[in-house]
Amino acid sequence: MQDRIRNADMFNRLMSAEQAAGLIKPGMTVAMSGFTGAGYPKAVPQALAARMEAAASAGDPFRIKVLTGASTAPELDGALAKVNGMELRLPYQSDPALRERINNGEIDYIDMHLSHVAQHTWSGFFGNIDVAVIEVAGVLEDGRLIPSSSVGNNKTWLEQADKVILEVNRFQPAGLEGMHDIYYGTALPPDRKPIPLIRPDDRIGEPYLRVDPAKIVAVVATDAPDRNSPFSAPDEASQRIAGHLLDFFTNEIKQGRLTKKLLPLQSGVGNIANAVLAALSESGYEDLTAYTEVIQDGMLELIRKGVLKMASATSFSLSAAGMKEFNNNLDFYRTRILLRPQEISNHPELIRRLGCIAMNGMIEADIYGNVNSTHIAGSKVMNGIGGSGDFARNGWLSIFMSPSTAKAGSISGIVPMVSHVDHTEHDTMVIVTEQGLADLRGLAPKQRAQLIIDRCTHPDYRPMLQDYFDRAKRESYGKHTPHLLNEALSWHQRFIETGSMHHYPVGALSGGTR
Repeated sequence: MQDRIRNADMFNRLMSAEQAAGLIKPGMTVAMSGFTGAGYPKAVPQALAARMEAAASAGDPFRIKVLTGASTAPELDGALAKVNGMELRLPYQSDPALRERINNGEIDYIDMHLSHVAQHTWSGFFGNIDVAVIEVAGVLEDGRLIPSSSVGNNKTWLEQADKVILEVNRFQPAGLEGMHDIYYGTALPPDRKPIPLIRPDDRIGEPYLRVDPAKIVAVVATDAPDRNSPFSAPDEASQRIAGHLLDFFTNEIKQGRLTKKLLPLQSGVGNIANAVLAALSESGYEDLTAYTEVIQDGMLELIRKGVLKMASATSFSLSAAGMKEFNNNLDFYRTRILLRPQEISNHPELIRRLGCIAMNGMIEADIYGNVNSTHIAGSKVMNGIGGSGDFARNGWLSIFMSPSTAKAGSISGIVPMVSHVDHTEHDTMVIVTEQGLADLRGLAPKQRAQLIIDRCTHPDYRPMLQDYFDRAKRESYGKHTPHLLNEALSWHQRFIETGSMHHYPVGALSGGTR
């Protein structure tokens, strides 16, 4: 490991994951690296989970508070959740075991905008950070750290934590060195200064993370890959959504609101997002840029084909095939990708100034354009808001995408009123399903509603929505944003009670009001 740990003092602090985990005590607040399954610690959390399990068996259970950048992986979130080792988790998650405990009320979960985490930490809203557990790709002779495959909140964790445990992961390619841009100029009001970033490819910081050597209490050697989640081939619905979006971009160019270079792209994680990126790669665009959170397989393809000349993010989220492509051509990608702290990648002022095109998934939208991206039936959290709010509120275009139905047609993606609001109608400009695209800009509420019903709703649910809207226009208390309050959430209640939002089994009737 001496080629990765070049600082002699740090090398002398090498110990096992079990020894390092022993430094974490019950009730501590522990900040860990990791963002969308990349750059998270691999060994210490598993050793900590084993220790927690043994303690629980001995009748002396203990739990900790866990802060990260975003979602991590089974070796961290899954391992700690399965042994009931977390009392608090923030700011984003996607692990099934963790989600189950959150929805059972066993773990407190703070779902928040990713751009807010650092400043809330600086302000002390999460209390004292006792320990930070951070994966890095290496340690320089002078003690600076080579960041791993994600940056996330690592700069903040290293600054704020009382003690630091480093995992130095040999599996992460040494060629990552130089791909990062760590900016140390942020501050709290009233001492904030403008961030000197004008274009997505601007370097405004330095390639390394800083840490006070006196804080480092353990160094653990690892050799393990990130979680590599495979992406499904684009299905018909995803391809149709991508087609509607490309037609929209073409019209925006024709209207003079965009150029053929578009504007910096932001894309959420998932199969629909990858389908959109794949469609862009075949559509004649070139010299595009991305200012986003995550580099997915689709963005690697855009870079490889010359469609995308540069991508700025805070993390990778690659399949096994994507990781192989990246590692085999790392010298090529190093000059075309920058990884930044998430307080910069998700910074609202930068997003607004750069004019990002925000493309994110949703669980459901209502007829007025309010979007729910986090909860099922209003109370069961899925993953979290992530960075979608940072980009939707501040982007030049805020686009939300989803199939028009889910669960084999038993759930409609367009409902009378969303059961949970993450993005209000004021932050939603475009809604896209495989049925069509609704451009909501410049429209009053009733105009928006009719367009969403006509363009985005599945035919099995369109008559129901039209009937609701027509009656609401006649009978509601107010006529500006008509609603029937006794029915507005009845679709969700019907789903809870019967397993379907439909009055009848989907497809049992054709046409007419149901």
